[in-house]
Amino acid sequence: MIAAVVRHIGSFRIEQVPDPVPAAGEVRVKVAVAGLCRTDLKLIEVGHRDLVLPRIPAEEVTGTVDALGPGTHHDWLGKRVYVYPGVSCGACPPCLARAGNLCAQMRIMGFHRDGGFAAYVTTPAASLIELAPDLDFESAVFAEPLSCCLNALELARLSCGERLGVWGAGPAGTLMARAGTARGAISFVMESDPRRCLLAGGQQALPEGITLDVAVPAVGAPEAYHDALHKLAPRGRLVLFSGLAPAAACQSVDFNALHYQERTLVGAYGCSYRHGVAALALIRSGQVKVADLISHRLPLSQLEQGLELVRQRAGMKILVYP
Repeated sequence: MIAAVVRHIGSFRIEQVPDPVPAAGEVRVKVAVAGLCRTDLKLIEVGHRDLVLPRIPAEEVTGTVDALGPGTHHDWLGKRVYVYPGVSCGACPPCLARAGNLCAQMRIMGFHRDGGFAAYVTTPAASLIELAPDLDFESAVFAEPLSCCLNALELARLSCGERLGVWGAGPAGTLMARAGTARGAISFVMESDPRRCLLAGGQQALPEGITLDVAVPAVGAPEAYHDALHKLAPRGRLVLFSGLAPAAACQSVDFNALHYQERTLVGAYGCSYRHGVAALALIRSGQVKVADLISHRLPLSQLEQGLELVRQRAGMKILVYP
């Protein structure tokens, strides 16, 4: 099969590689759509904490099960599925606390094991979520980034009627604002690009004197974190959603501002299987709309063009068809 392979940080190649063979308990999925995100760009250009080389990237995948490994239930054959990208142990304290994304044994598709920038991908059957007949592959592939947003809002304890501020209206920020609105929050979006801000569906900017119950920087910029912290109401929650480059990650914080206003810093990384189930339900019901966020559809051979679009923030959601 043809696949995009990262063998060295800084580049990738479109190569002919053997078709993967599912192991015991696994299935092989014929990839219908793979989402391209800024994490893929980061992974290729500068690497990632969880990256093991060589690797086929892409953790946002939908497709059809076309082969089964030994011991895998035959009912999966031919099913249309979304692939939850993580595999956790299921027995450690985080797993038992329904936070499998924090499992020390977590293995992520596109990072520790091969992902969806290829014709086929193998995955444990336990990672599959079957798609409803009326849910198309393109809409369902948004389940992965939306799942990460749901995890963040859950950790932030966002409630109906609260004020949510999102910094950055790229695909993740837009999904965050829309997910917050679906939870009954009043969403505000801080974004310099008016086209992106309009798509996010929240109110543009934050009116003078208005403070936030939950603030989420969905852009990897230290100034966004500082601005978000200063906009918090008493007992407001700042969600550390977007990772920063190592050189920018150590920032000074006014701890007295946290102390006297009883504000909270909340870390949020990735998602668990249950968030995928919830995300697909929100997409299917129309509570979180996604189709209008698709800006480009590209074959795998044009992956470099897709990465350049991400690099230049020249599109919204870019879908790749291996």
